[in-house]
Amino acid sequence: MTTWRCALELDSNRNVVAGSTAELADAIGRAADLRIYTEFLHNEHIDVDSPSDERVREVAEFAVTYHVDQTWVAGIMSLRQPIELPIGFGPRSSMSFFMYNENGTQAIARPYLDGVSAEATPGPSPTQPPANMPKYHVVDDWDSGTNAPSQNFVYDFDRFRYCVNDTWREVLRHSTDGEVVSGSMAELIDAFSSGCAIKLGIGNLCADLCDDQDSAPDHEVFVQGGSAYYYTDQELFIIGSHPIVRVQPNVPMRYTSKGWDFGWLMVRSDGRVVYRRSDPYTLNFSDQVAHRTIRWFVR
Repeated sequence: MTTWRCALELDSNRNVVAGSTAELADAIGRAADLRIYTEFLHNEHIDVDSPSDERVREVAEFAVTYHVDQTWVAGIMSLRQPIELPIGFGPRSSMSFFMYNENGTQAIARPYLDGVSAEATPGPSPTQPPANMPKYHVVDDWDSGTNAPSQNFVYDFDRFRYCVNDTWREVLRHSTDGEVVSGSMAELIDAFSSGCAIKLGIGNLCADLCDDQDSAPDHEVFVQGGSAYYYTDQELFIIGSHPIVRVQPNVPMRYTSKGWDFGWLMVRSDGRVVYRRSDPYTLNFSDQVAHRTIRWFVR
């Protein structure tokens, strides 16, 4: 039996035709995994000069999810290199941090990884809608000519299907100083020692990307963990995360100049979080330390 279900479906005009945004938000708030199904024609979306009008189905993994103000959902493809269908990869090595909001609005941030020099100054850029793609609507462009251009847009896919795997179980929730709010460390350690996967819900991880941190929207970011460690005398649990993409929290979520970055987290059960940040414009790394509320999920 499949563990995936459709929590929300939109038509090409982004009207709700099945499920609901509330159902999606409730699932993401429980750390549910997110995949989004879309449909398009090859010569409308991939190669406008191609004679092929073959219908293509796509399902993409959104490994980083956002829950903003406990109601709004957005997901980010955090592991994707650009693919040039149906041949191979795109001409330049980069990450394709596509971001989809619950209302079907979309965005892309693309830090290049190939070391080509980029001298442009970050800031607003002229919008450049793709030629002969009437279903592609550009909202705004940022940082063209830098190492980290981004764009907010809408592509009118024939349908959007937000599918969730809602099988994670919360076993521990603690404050910024590690004080247990619910669940228990023992339950987390039992699951970890049995080989369970672990997922993290981290509170207000991106507040520093806002001009005024104190007025940043309340938000929680979900990402799966990788290697984990338990110090038995100290009763301290530590885990390293899968790659994470941080974006300035907002409704809807969108990319702006210097309003996003990416990296990895080391998270501890006493609330200490170390963020190894990559500056997308330079690919230089630095570490940031903070204390966060954390929810721990197992599967």
